[in-house]
Amino acid sequence: MIELLFLLLVFPIISSFPIAIAWFLEPIPEWARKLPILSVLGLFVSFCIAIYILFNVGELSPDAQPVKLVIPWLPEYNINFVFIFDYLSKIMGALTATIALLIGIYGLEYMKDDYRLGWYWFFFNLFTASMLLVVYSDNLLMFLIGWEGLGLASWALIGHWFRDDDELSFVGEIGRRVANLDMFWSPSFGGWRAISTIRIGDIPMFFAIAAIFAITGSLNVSEINWNILEAKLSSVGVIILLISFMMGPFSKSAQLPFSEWLMTAMTGPTTVSALLHSATMVAAGTYMFMRLSWYIEPWTLHSFGFEIVYIVVLFVGLFSAIYGALVAVGCLERKVLLAASTMSSLGLMFAAAATSFWVGKFAILVAFWYLITHAFAKATLFLVAGHLIHETHDRFCCGNLALAKTMKITFLTTILATLCLSGIPPLTAYWVKSAMDGLMHSIEHELGLLPLSLLIITSIVYSAFLAKFLTLNFIKGREVAVHPHNGKIMSSSYSLMALLLIVVLAVFLIIEEPFSEFISEGSLTTSILVGLAVLLSYMFALYKPHIRNLEPIGRFLSDRMYLPFLNDFLVPKVGWFFAAVVEIGNGLVDFSCHRAIPKLFEIYSDTIRLIQTGKIERYVKIAVCFVLLTVMLSVIVGW
Repeated sequence: MIELLFLLLVFPIISSFPIAIAWFLEPIPEWARKLPILSVLGLFVSFCIAIYILFNVGELSPDAQPVKLVIPWLPEYNINFVFIFDYLSKIMGALTATIALLIGIYGLEYMKDDYRLGWYWFFFNLFTASMLLVVYSDNLLMFLIGWEGLGLASWALIGHWFRDDDELSFVGEIGRRVANLDMFWSPSFGGWRAISTIRIGDIPMFFAIAAIFAITGSLNVSEINWNILEAKLSSVGVIILLISFMMGPFSKSAQLPFSEWLMTAMTGPTTVSALLHSATMVAAGTYMFMRLSWYIEPWTLHSFGFEIVYIVVLFVGLFSAIYGALVAVGCLERKVLLAASTMSSLGLMFAAAATSFWVGKFAILVAFWYLITHAFAKATLFLVAGHLIHETHDRFCCGNLALAKTMKITFLTTILATLCLSGIPPLTAYWVKSAMDGLMHSIEHELGLLPLSLLIITSIVYSAFLAKFLTLNFIKGREVAVHPHNGKIMSSSYSLMALLLIVVLAVFLIIEEPFSEFISEGSLTTSILVGLAVLLSYMFALYKPHIRNLEPIGRFLSDRMYLPFLNDFLVPKVGWFFAAVVEIGNGLVDFSCHRAIPKLFEIYSDTIRLIQTGKIERYVKIAVCFVLLTVMLSVIVGW
């Protein structure tokens, strides 16, 4: 088993070495452009091993006992490499490997003429391997290695086109400014923003992990005694500790107020966007929260501290979901629209998993299977967007029925993916979102109608922007010139990805455990009514994707409600203020150490030299003066 895990995690990286090394040659030989097939071979090996683990290591049941593999590392400190194979990790590992392989195959054609193939394929495979390490890790220190690998690879891939010389790689409208702030962002800026924003959340998470180890004596998620936290820290301590930990997943999954990096991350190649938004990076944050909740079992704790944490996660998720959905409605940029919709979906995953405090393990299963559904659909739509950008040389939504006739497979795939993700009955996402409605209904007694209301509004808006993406690219968009490429490998990859949504639907309808409850929730009259509202929203947006009278609102939404000002204006101002304070402090230290203190020593030294003349007469006078002063002070004190 150790050998299989080595191949799973390391072989994708090793297989990318040949092309990475070839790209150091000058001039780059033509045969080097054929080496990406080796990188894809590495992804295929990981795929085969992940599928083997899914069906052959332990039982595939939510209630099955996990299988662990422990490799000694620092046993005297109870720190080891611990791999865990349970319901969540086995399915998530298979999902990650499958999507990475299909996107890798797509990239063979999409990236074939790129000027940085060595860089791209090395970090693409590192990205995949890092996510697989996160997925199968039970030990939090081992998990951090994969977590940091994701951060490094995301910086390298989002800023892949670092020259900033291609308008198609930018985000926003080139040259547009609002209140003296640039509303367009380059690839080099997008890469920097991604890694710097994520660091804001990572730092408190690192300290929280250290505190968990210090308090519980273990870093293995499945073995940590979570009950002991409140006993040793009190409720306030638990809140501070777990919110600090959640800052990592919140920033990684681009929840408010950390969402801007995800929008400007669209400066990277579309293959990177597809992988980042479906099965890696942003999914890592939500997956980690689900895994924690799976073993914390908050529904058994009845703890005030844990309850507050789960309420915070619930509402951060819901408000992020509705914010992302509204932004997507206003967007006209293909990839940014999809990025905003990812933020919305991730928010729903956090919210659904957070209800586990009151509902139980079923809530985590709902969130997890929404992650699976969203991953296949969103990867499909991103790959479609990349193909459209290739064909139209335009990153904004454009195209009409003429384009749909030219790209029939792409058109049909987009229809399937948007319908399956919208929540329209009886397609894939409908059953998951119906179960989400049931979760929010279950917590009405504790938190009122607000969670359910936010979920329903988000669902209705969500279907509208998916229909908008479809119609503005294939039906009612502006006419655009088409620059045909071969595109057979690309279209085959995302067609197969979309068909996997049908496989997931079949799983929901055929397998009883745990999907019978999904079907029960979807069969309720209230769920059907919400599904019909979602369908009406989809049909209306399909018919009327653009309303002229609402253009100012649309512009406000597409400008992300001016949240960029927080990142590009206010935060830098605060940063420069602290920098100025630090500079003043540095000046004081410099003045003290290099001028004031040396001057005082110089005065002291000169004074000593005046006294030390070597003449007895001078020393006698000093002694007499000292005696007289002592007598005078004694008299004064006595009086």
